[in-house]
Amino acid sequence: MDPEESLRRIAFLLEWRGVSPYRVRAFHTAADAIRDLPPGPVDAAQVRRLRGVGPVTAEVISQASTGAVPTYLARLQAEAGPAARAGWDLAAASIGDCHVHSDWSDGGSPLEEMAEAAGALGHRWAVVTDHSPRLTIAHGLSADRLKRQLEAVAALNATLNPGFRLLTGIECDILEDGSLDQEEDLLDRLDIVVASVHSKLRSEPEPMTARLVAAVRNPRVDVLGHCTGRIITGRGRPRSRFDAETVFAACAEAGTAVEINCRPERRDPPDDLLRQAAAAGCRFAVDTDAHAPEQLHWQSSGYARAARVGLEADRLITTWPLRRLLAGRSGAR
Repeated sequence: MDPEESLRRIAFLLEWRGVSPYRVRAFHTAADAIRDLPPGPVDAAQVRRLRGVGPVTAEVISQASTGAVPTYLARLQAEAGPAARAGWDLAAASIGDCHVHSDWSDGGSPLEEMAEAAGALGHRWAVVTDHSPRLTIAHGLSADRLKRQLEAVAALNATLNPGFRLLTGIECDILEDGSLDQEEDLLDRLDIVVASVHSKLRSEPEPMTARLVAAVRNPRVDVLGHCTGRIITGRGRPRSRFDAETVFAACAEAGTAVEINCRPERRDPPDDLLRQAAAAGCRFAVDTDAHAPEQLHWQSSGYARAARVGLEADRLITTWPLRRLLAGRSGAR
């Protein structure tokens, strides 16, 4: 086990235990910091000089660099038991990500970098889901810009490793009446549509329920993104209020996947709603909502949450082969 894998496994196990997202993020940050570290033993004091590496992560790196299982990781694995191992195996089954941003909207990296990073993780596919027009603060894509992005993705796929494909998509705003913030003919051309609420998040439960139900029943919608809109770090933001039983029943009936959003500040849906959606028979998409290549590693924390509520790979569309993913979508339409 190398230092980066050790840090990623610790992040997974901390997420498994439900600890603070700040602690989880610290181990992912350290793993990113040592990506170019040469093989062989390193001293903890040496790696402490790297930005993003603290005393605890430095000790993990130092121990793992010798080929040993770090003490901290061994303790977490012993405390978690075999169930956590099954969760890690579930994360290893991931071959895709339905929610990835690029610098076409509010991401920080070009399409090429996001695609190459996803492929390097072992993904077979990932979906570029930049924002729709009304989210102007995120430089949402007008119809014309989305058409140009479709051409850019097609050109990029012609140059990528044939074992990986960047899929076309969008994170489309759910408007107040439940309709979608993009032209219908363009949505029909996309591989995957993630629909999310970004406005009027504090609406009363009844209109919010109607808004979400209308969206997830739309045959053009594949994934309900970060369903409560909550933020749990910093100043935070309370979760939206809606009738979860009604919304998740609609998702299950329509075949619309509920997103397990892996961003540390979101962890959306909350655990109680995740259990409720699982009991309702929903499908799920374990998505990073990544805005930079290094954030694609966050996905394992979402799989930890999925495993804790007993979800198996077949209900997670991010473990599905590309043919099944796209066939399931066309079948739903």
